[in-house]
Amino acid sequence: MKTLFLLIACLTLAACTPAQSRAPRTALIGHIVFVELQNPDDYPQLLADSDAMLSTIPSVSTYAAGRHIDTGRDTIINDYDLAIYLGFQSVEDLNAYVAHEQHIAYVQKWKPRLTALRIYDLHDPTP
Repeated sequence: MKTLFLLIACLTLAACTPAQSRAPRTALIGHIVFVELQNPDDYPQLLADSDAMLSTIPSVSTYAAGRHIDTGRDTIINDYDLAIYLGFQSVEDLNAYVAHEQHIAYVQKWKPRLTALRIYDLHDPTP
């Protein structure tokens, strides 16, 4: 009887264990920007401007910016000075960001100081 009780208790606890869940989605639209500066010493100011001018645009729902980190893997591309991730809940929000005066001023200020700029947009329809 004791064994049967232990078996039932173990099965009950296993059924109550939460299933492995996926990481939460940050936004439906991801806008990823890789910036290479003419003068890498401009990085602190570029990051400060990104934080102040881009992350505060109302249609931006998620934001992150920073340098490449060395993880010891030789398959990682590190040909940029700053990577920026911006998340949006819709294409309309992305378009509002692109047309926003702060974004336009940021681009006008920094584009002449870049040697390369790559932009990727992705749609993650998974809820």
